[in-house]
Amino acid sequence: MPELVVDGATLVYDVRGELSDRERPVLLMIGTPMGASGFPTLASYFTDRTVVTYDPRGVERSVRTDEGELNPEIHSADLVALIEALDVGPVDIFASSGGAVNGLALLAARPDLVNLLVAHEPPLVGMLPDREVVSAATEDIYQTYQREGLGPGMAKFIAIVGYEGEFPADYSERPAPDPAMFGLPTEDDGSRDDALITQNLRGTTSYAPDFAALADIKDRLVIGVGEESANQLAARAGLAVAERLGLTAVTFPSGHGGFLGDEYGMPGQPAEFAVKLREVLGG
Repeated sequence: MPELVVDGATLVYDVRGELSDRERPVLLMIGTPMGASGFPTLASYFTDRTVVTYDPRGVERSVRTDEGELNPEIHSADLVALIEALDVGPVDIFASSGGAVNGLALLAARPDLVNLLVAHEPPLVGMLPDREVVSAATEDIYQTYQREGLGPGMAKFIAIVGYEGEFPADYSERPAPDPAMFGLPTEDDGSRDDALITQNLRGTTSYAPDFAALADIKDRLVIGVGEESANQLAARAGLAVAERLGLTAVTFPSGHGGFLGDEYGMPGQPAEFAVKLREVLGG
């Protein structure tokens, strides 16, 4: 369980395979706030590669010594430190959700560290035609969590990420979803340190990619969207990013978490997902 001390945190990462074996390409798998625990199933399909996973700061084993909300620039700096510590040169990256947003920030800032970034469904609200409504709904998630706790806040988050199509202007005026519908707690335990809502939600969704930088290196970028989630928020944002850069998004099997096995009790189609990812990576 290697550790890496960076400004404001100690990052913990895992290596499957030998970094010293330069014949095995390195594949870094990242999420946010998903940590390394979300990738064992997907990693199992790439035993011919050295697979690296990590816990972003404030998630699972990676302990923060700083405070406040996080943003993709902070996560990008952590990824720079991690890749440089691996000392293997540029790597391939599979990045999911908030990790895909961080990957875009990394690619724009340090393209020398990236062979290919596969950014799967980056939830960039600012890319959406209904951005004002979705931004307001996102802020409402944050404020609901601060006011009422995890259950009500997370219920609104789940409702938003699974919503099909553009959001109507009156979305935030609709009745709040019942936390019990999603198996969430209905009592407030008083905590306000959730890694998703408190630390990452606003910084991730409001990020504006450096399209001028990305346009010059778009041959190192693949935008992925889920076959079953193509009309949901994160996939719609990914499609908009691809269109902005003149790229054709690649459709992956299943949905937003299509690569998952039984890690969180919501399996996708990991075997089929891995086949598509290998195809995109070129082997």
